[in-house]
Amino acid sequence: MSTATRTDTQSPAPHVADSHDLIRVQGARENNLKDVSIEIPKRRLTVFTGVSGSGKSSLVFGTIAAESQRLINETYSAFVQGFMPTLARPEVDVLEGLTTAIIVDQQRMGADPRSTVGTATDANAMLRILFSRLGQPHIGSPKAFSFNVASISGSGAVTVERAGQTVKERRSFSITGGMCPRCEGRGSVTDIDLSQLFDDSKSLNEDALTIPGYKAGGWNYRLYSESGFFDPDKPIRTYTKQELYDFLHREPTRMKIAGINMTYEGLVPRIQKSMLAKDREAMQPHIRAFVDRAVTFTSCPECGGTRLSETARSSRIGGVNIADACAMQISDLAGWVRGLDEPSVAPLLAALGHTLDSFVEIGLGYLSLDRPSGTLSGGEAQRVKMIRHLGSSLTDTTYVFDEPTVGLHPHDIQRMNSLLLRLRDKGNTVLVVEHKPETIVIADHVVDLGPGAGTAGGTVCFEGTVEGLRAAGTITGRHFDDRATLKETVRKPTGALEIRGATAHNLRNVDVDIPLGVLCVVTGVAGSGKSSLVHGSIPAGEGVVSVDQGAIRGSRRSNPATYTGLLEPIRKAFAKANGVKPALFSANSEGACPNCNGAGVVYTDLAMMAGVATTCEECEGKRFEASVLDHHLGGRDISEVLAMSVTEAEEFFGAGEASTPAAHRILGRLADVGLGYLSLGQPLTTLSGGERQRLKLATHMAEKGGVYVLDEPTTGLHLADVEQLLGLLDRLVDSGKSVIVVEHHQAVMAHADWIIDLGPGAGHDGGRVVFEGTPADLVAARSTLTGEHLAAYVGTTGT
Repeated sequence: MSTATRTDTQSPAPHVADSHDLIRVQGARENNLKDVSIEIPKRRLTVFTGVSGSGKSSLVFGTIAAESQRLINETYSAFVQGFMPTLARPEVDVLEGLTTAIIVDQQRMGADPRSTVGTATDANAMLRILFSRLGQPHIGSPKAFSFNVASISGSGAVTVERAGQTVKERRSFSITGGMCPRCEGRGSVTDIDLSQLFDDSKSLNEDALTIPGYKAGGWNYRLYSESGFFDPDKPIRTYTKQELYDFLHREPTRMKIAGINMTYEGLVPRIQKSMLAKDREAMQPHIRAFVDRAVTFTSCPECGGTRLSETARSSRIGGVNIADACAMQISDLAGWVRGLDEPSVAPLLAALGHTLDSFVEIGLGYLSLDRPSGTLSGGEAQRVKMIRHLGSSLTDTTYVFDEPTVGLHPHDIQRMNSLLLRLRDKGNTVLVVEHKPETIVIADHVVDLGPGAGTAGGTVCFEGTVEGLRAAGTITGRHFDDRATLKETVRKPTGALEIRGATAHNLRNVDVDIPLGVLCVVTGVAGSGKSSLVHGSIPAGEGVVSVDQGAIRGSRRSNPATYTGLLEPIRKAFAKANGVKPALFSANSEGACPNCNGAGVVYTDLAMMAGVATTCEECEGKRFEASVLDHHLGGRDISEVLAMSVTEAEEFFGAGEASTPAAHRILGRLADVGLGYLSLGQPLTTLSGGERQRLKLATHMAEKGGVYVLDEPTTGLHLADVEQLLGLLDRLVDSGKSVIVVEHHQAVMAHADWIIDLGPGAGHDGGRVVFEGTPADLVAARSTLTGEHLAAYVGTTGT
């Protein structure tokens, strides 16, 4: 009996269901991956690192997460799949052990004028329900509090088939929406500055109109001067009320001028249709300059910028209306919601309270719900997306993060680390693409890709623990414990940019002098007012080149050569050498292969299934007509040039028969920002976040300006790439430029000549300058959070 008991207590054989504790990838070839095979432990935190462009995103997002999402989409019916994005199967031989993937990437949120932090996180939806239940006076359903719903009503007859007879019935309907009728829920209105359209002291015959294209004698001008509605010899300021109305606002009217039938229309609606309705970026420079002068965006006078109608603002809970609630700092709003004791809406209050607490927990308590989502930085947008996952009860899912520490001060990174560990501890697999040592160090498992970038990367250099990585000879291992040192001597400023009384967003009447001729770093915790100070107070006009974190626009036809303007001098050089037109050397113009229209691949749409892209048989993926490839420059055809790397091309266009100074200059800038490995014809859609940021920087370096304003240029950069970036910043300053950098990276802070630290906290706890001086002074004083973290980073013990 006792023997039997002993046998029973022995550990049983593991259940077959418990053996699936690895995600297995075999033969991954997406983008630049070279047959990568790897095993990733489940329910652990795995960090993927490596230089920018080494293949991290291709492995994590393009292979593992993409296949997981594709397989989930396939569980829906074909009808439902028709409404979902179609995902192609990644280039990989085997993928086993996948779980549901939740992707939290750095894609900027849509900049739709009606999209706010509240609408993007569903907090507004819950607030609207709350006000429709508790608000006094009661004005209607949640729609009555939505600035996206207009109030409409109507009535009329409808025809109904009933019992074989056609019956006419009268119906009426009305919807009460919360949209402000004046600004249509946008919060701002455009006003046209009439003084920019005409000089009212002159008459039309004295050339009063100052609009581009409205020159005296032209048809645009004659339409007004010969209309007969007013005397063309009379100064505009002496027009009667009717004459002024006819001149500025008259509705379209058919009439004859000089025997030709024309449509007369008031000047303001005509300008709005012909100029203001067009995309600003597509305008000619002189038209764009006119529009910038003539159009002013002002807060809507009717709703005060709240976007909501007067009715929506009239309903209150304890003296607070929905506009007041959305304008509160989220940390304050969370306290207000907790103070509401109303059993009838208890579940709603709990859910709303949890969402608002998640904002605070993730370090975004300084935002307000009415903040337009297009104004969030990449890091803020990513953290806003994280909010809906924080309190989730789901386990055994795979969370995929793309550099979650972007835009975070070292002080905030600890908080982010604890959130990642909390997700893991609930039994989830957490995959993180990251460069910061502070986050890599908490990993259970590290995968280092490389050894280089682009074609020099795409292989796994190291797999294992953080300690193993430190001992490994990879680039990441060698740089892991690198610490920048404070400069012994700093440059002396050549002047100062004076900012006085800055009040944008949370800034509190800030007066500060930004030194010129040096490397100046503006730092502070997330939400302390750095971007508000730099972008809000330094006008991006003459002499100021601003490089922000905005996404690069470009289709799969765009590549580094087209984006930087490099293709233009190359096409001209080919045309000159062969005596033909430059348009022949464009895959988007005359030289395009007729079979694939210059795309290099032929796309076959398969409805709800992923489309298939096959290499064009006629041009073999070269994108050009065969006859175009007979033309050579320096022994190479245009497709061979586009296949070159930046380094190769720089040498090719630098000397000899193919010498093209204009192309060589652009290639030099690309090499300067560390993109020497990039191929000229690589589609922009395949570039990593760090590569796009540097491509943008290289393009802006061509602009003539004395002051460069950079917004977190280390985003997406490996520790080794940061060194190269610092060298580039030094070269810019040494060439006589002033460089102002908004940055959290301690290596950049330590390298600065001057630091301006904002804080002490975020939101209404920030907005003040808490330190100005050299990095050495900041470390010695340790009076701010930045000072403490920088002192710890450079390893000083203080004085």
